Amino acid sequence: MNLLIINTFDDILLGSAIGISVVFVALATLVLIFEFVQYLSIKASKRRMLKTGKKEEEIIPTSANDIVAISVALHLFLNNAHDNESNVITIKHIEKRYSPWSSKIYGLNNFQR
Repeated sequence: MNLLIINTFDDILLGSAIGISVVFVALATLVLIFEFVQYLSIKASKRRMLKTGKKEEEIIPTSANDIVAISVALHLFLNNAHDNESNVITIKHIEKRYSPWSSKIYGLNNFQR
């Protein structure tokens, strides 16, 4: 079975279609997994709140949009703690100092007469 042999344009199209479909199936599977984990997390948090003595009417249901908004607000608030830079680059010209590494008198073609 030779999967890497491409003979015609139809083989290229078939390989591309298989690759794209694998990517989309993987993405759809990840979305389903994330939705299931979210469902389990919400159910577990409601169960914990009921164990602490709260009534079911007191539990405020939070949607995914609320959680995203809160997490983005926290991210922006916590990452804004450092100083804002001016974004101005200054280049100072420094005088070249003598260095024997760049001196021409020590070159390889220094013939003495």
